[in-house]
Amino acid sequence: MQAFLEYVVKGLVQYPEAVTVTPVEREGTTVYELRLHPQDVGKVIGRQGMTINAIRSLMLASSAKKGLRCTLEIVEEKPAA
Repeated sequence: MQAFLEYVVKGLVQYPEAVTVTPVEREGTTVYELRLHPQDVGKVIGRQGMTINAIRSLMLASSAKKGLRCTLEIVEEKPAA
């Protein structure tokens, strides 16, 4: 699932080298934390969240086939003060 996410997201963004996907286990669900270049966040979210919701739907369908539970979160890094 992590490789799939990296492949899809890197194809969408302008700075693919800045994309990192980190799996974190929380209460029986795998949460994939997606970190991006700040300029790419809008591209991955899409208009009214259409792109990120489509990616989440694909993840939900493929993980359900395998009997797993997972979700996707975009983690925005706070700029250093």
